Amino acid sequence: MPYYTELHAHTSEVSPCAHLTAAQVADRYLAAGYRTVVVTNHYCDYVMDRAGEDWEDRFRFYLSGYRAMRDYAGSRLCVLPGLELRFTESANDYLVFGADEEFLYEHPNLHLMTLKTFSGLAREHDLLLIQAHPLRNRMQVMQPALLDGYEVFNAHPGHDARNDLARLLCRKYGKIPTSGSDFHDDSSVIGGGLITKEPILSMEQLCEVLRSRSYTLHCAGPAALRDGMGDIPADGL
Repeated sequence: MPYYTELHAHTSEVSPCAHLTAAQVADRYLAAGYRTVVVTNHYCDYVMDRAGEDWEDRFRFYLSGYRAMRDYAGSRLCVLPGLELRFTESANDYLVFGADEEFLYEHPNLHLMTLKTFSGLAREHDLLLIQAHPLRNRMQVMQPALLDGYEVFNAHPGHDARNDLARLLCRKYGKIPTSGSDFHDDSSVIGGGLITKEPILSMEQLCEVLRSRSYTLHCAGPAALRDGMGDIPADGL
């Protein structure tokens, strides 16, 4: 039996560009047959600045979407905390996997770091740092040595992520490939993520699976048709 895991999804509690609540997003993924969703709400200046000046308030605000989905879904859906992190130095976005609530609390305002300094912190704490939609307009392809991987398939129908070229980029540098729906609302397509033989039920397990590349990249929807892509075994990228 295949198990589906979403690596890129947003909720309206935190991300201003998302228009569905955590509960509504959970319902969409349950209906689509997913077992696990990583909530990767935007972590950047325009999100964190509106959460107040006190770090306790900012911390609670940022986790509110993840916690709401986790509590609503219960045992029906495994919900894990992730980030879509943007530093003030550029418009690039980075998916971060492995950062638990303790790490986030003890390292405030990550968006005020640079990619270089955060990359070092990520390695120190065994996090995975993936450049999201690296070839979308306004993005800059960063030094491969600072990254663990690239999002090679982004299913967002409103942006051309040039997924076919992102796949070649990832292959060239031998990095970890990921796929995500970049889900925001009902105009989004649930067509990304991982397919595994066993369910992914913890962040530790997810990071282990990504490092092992023992998964298939799920690539479906209009973006997959446009870029001539289908489901791809990660070890055969």
